[in-house]
Amino acid sequence: MENNELQKLWENIDTAMGHVSKSELNRVLRDKVKKTVRKYLYIIGLSVTISAGVIIFLIITALNRPGDELYLLNNMVLGILTLTALVISVKAWIKLQNKNTGQSLKEWLNAQIKQLTEGLTGKHSKLYVITIPVFFILLLLSIHVYFENMLFSEVLRNEESITGMVIAIPIGLFVSYQVHKAIRAYQKKQLEYLYEIQKKLD
Repeated sequence: MENNELQKLWENIDTAMGHVSKSELNRVLRDKVKKTVRKYLYIIGLSVTISAGVIIFLIITALNRPGDELYLLNNMVLGILTLTALVISVKAWIKLQNKNTGQSLKEWLNAQIKQLTEGLTGKHSKLYVITIPVFFILLLLSIHVYFENMLFSEVLRNEESITGMVIAIPIGLFVSYQVHKAIRAYQKKQLEYLYEIQKKLD
């Protein structure tokens, strides 16, 4: 869809070359890039919202379980991971909000592509292989222990609880990885769209 849209865009630009100023063409292209980057921002915004929600949940549940040291330790580790994810997401949001009008369209687009590429293919881009299962298991334990209204150690000795988690963990991890895979595929598709615009500007 994006490729067809881009093809139509360049056809319209070619047709309008004699009637539209260069600044107007740059404005049209900049708007297209902003529209694409905005799709990334929606995903980041969702990540920030979820992270904030998890942190609030951890604080509330920890306050209600002041004497369960293992539960508090579980929530603390999960809280650190979630807070780290939140900070990374907020930083990415701020960088993608770059509205430096002093840059040329090409410079601005290159900066946006560099930021997006770093997140998708950078040195930390594969960490999700480890962070997803750790985050999921800790969150599952936090939720399960809290609503079972038992001590953390008691839940780990409870046969029904263990059986339930043994079933839930592989299913949850499968769904989590599939969702993450779909999101990355969507992001890469948007990035390819930006690369196409970049090629046209070279």
